[in-house]
Amino acid sequence: MKVLQINSVCGIGSTGRIATDIASMLKENHIDSYIAYGRETSLEDDHVLKIGSKLDCYMHAVLTRMFDNHALQGSERATRNFINQINRLAPDIIHLHNLHGYYINIKILFDYLKKSGKPVVWTLHDCWSFTGHCAHFSYAQCEQWREGCNTCSQTRNYPASAFRDNSQSNYAKKRVIFSGLDNLTLVTPSKWLAGLAEKSFLARYPVKVIPNGIDLTIFQPVSGQAIRYKYNLENKFVILGVSNVWTERKGINYIMKLSKLIKEDCAIVLVGVTDKQMSLLPSNVIGIKKTSDIHQLAQVYAAADVFINPTLEDNFPTVNLEALACGTPVITFDSGGSPEAIDSSCGFVAERGNVNELNNFITVVRSRGKNRYSHHCRKRVLAYYNKQNCFDQYIGLYKQVALGKGGRWLESTVSY
Repeated sequence: MKVLQINSVCGIGSTGRIATDIASMLKENHIDSYIAYGRETSLEDDHVLKIGSKLDCYMHAVLTRMFDNHALQGSERATRNFINQINRLAPDIIHLHNLHGYYINIKILFDYLKKSGKPVVWTLHDCWSFTGHCAHFSYAQCEQWREGCNTCSQTRNYPASAFRDNSQSNYAKKRVIFSGLDNLTLVTPSKWLAGLAEKSFLARYPVKVIPNGIDLTIFQPVSGQAIRYKYNLENKFVILGVSNVWTERKGINYIMKLSKLIKEDCAIVLVGVTDKQMSLLPSNVIGIKKTSDIHQLAQVYAAADVFINPTLEDNFPTVNLEALACGTPVITFDSGGSPEAIDSSCGFVAERGNVNELNNFITVVRSRGKNRYSHHCRKRVLAYYNKQNCFDQYIGLYKQVALGKGGRWLESTVSY
């Protein structure tokens, strides 16, 4: 069997690492694996293919800014050249990830997929595939994606358009382009996102839930004393938040509100802040820039007494899993798929946007002590989010679709 994955990036960011982790699992099982990417990669070998050039990506982005037709116009030559590469490679299965990202033309790609008849697995990491513009709509509280987008309120958000709102046309075109594949199986990391897909124009396709797994040999209950000493936290109750970027959607405003409610012997640590944000943080909030050192990040998780995720929209945040793996209980807003990683033994779910309830749950964890939760946190990720077990499910899915045993199902691999 030969599997080709397609994603905007390779080995970089959450989706890029998922693609390379799947590739590693395939190689361990003696299955030929290739990854095609459009923008950035951390790998250089014969099994990694580049789609287009930097100029192609730049021109694609310009067209998106001008006409709001992301992935529908641009990258035509790059996509046709890539299809020639696919033909030479002759994969048995094509696994799609993010098709947005200014690197591929979805009409040309899907025309090829329909003609080829190859089995296709498509992992939805967000909602872009069934909207007329956005990748996320929870924050905007928009429901237009159910019937047909129009007058989009998020045209200035990724993939941003500076001049036009083409969401109605985009929605109609995507609906046609993404229909008609005979052997397509959708995968989502959360039951929440699977439920949305089942209500969208992709509803005719089967959906399988495979959560994103993490490396439990890295994220584990290590010593956090060095982190506590470095940031003068030895006698503090440490409340941790981690994000790739801290925006209103990720809950930065609620962090600021929470800083006014916590007691004097508490401190909030935020990982992923910018220099500008660092200068605006109150005295009881310690900012740490985004780090690519995952071993150091594991120490930060382990040093915390509780992890909070006040996100207002998320599909299935990996940070929740990483915190649990390090033995730190999680408190999150009831947003998207964020609550799915925890149960009452290892965390709490607060009402979306309710900072007082968030603070109350922090008080509960403090009164009971972190040790009451740590064993259960680790036990949960060992049971459901071990990277190897999660990505092994992709191998089983590949074998199933290769044999033509797709069929309709909506199931979760996680029990609650």
